[in-house]
Amino acid sequence: MKKQTVYTLLVIALVLSFFVTPLGYYAKVWLNTLFSFSPTEVTAEERQTLSNYEWKLKDKNWVFFNFNRSRGRVVFINFWASWKLPCEAELKDVQILYDKYCDKVDFYIITNEESPPVEKFMARTGFTFPVTYLVIGEPSPIKTKPVPSSYIIDKNGMVVVRSEGIKDWDNETVHRILDRLITTK
Repeated sequence: MKKQTVYTLLVIALVLSFFVTPLGYYAKVWLNTLFSFSPTEVTAEERQTLSNYEWKLKDKNWVFFNFNRSRGRVVFINFWASWKLPCEAELKDVQILYDKYCDKVDFYIITNEESPPVEKFMARTGFTFPVTYLVIGEPSPIKTKPVPSSYIIDKNGMVVVRSEGIKDWDNETVHRILDRLITTK
């Protein structure tokens, strides 16, 4: 065989591996992570206040609770789906953020899926953040966008960060925002 033919076959094999092997899946997650950027803070003039904190959600045991318990606290909300590849890439950073701030910030990692696929996803990925389940038909104080989408809310209910799509949540910009919001009265 000619060298050119060997190179062509290797390139074809590499491209095919993205579609038919687990290597492709992990490469896609890695590429999504590589090309994600830090979320930006909403300017003070454009910030919106939550309409209310009356929002019914479910925990991992399907026990209902009210979002009202987070009134007066800094809140991180992420909407995600276990079947959407960019969500997995983003949730790696969310897990790191949760590990660092779980005792200072209320985390709501929200999905509208049933429990079995979510539990399987959590076991496969090793994520330990608490999963929150959306109650379908329950009015939300936040306009839900396509997943993944995330929000950081200050103690006064102001939306400080609003992002759509995959973002890098484990960086100094996000840490500075959270540290400032935590220490602000």
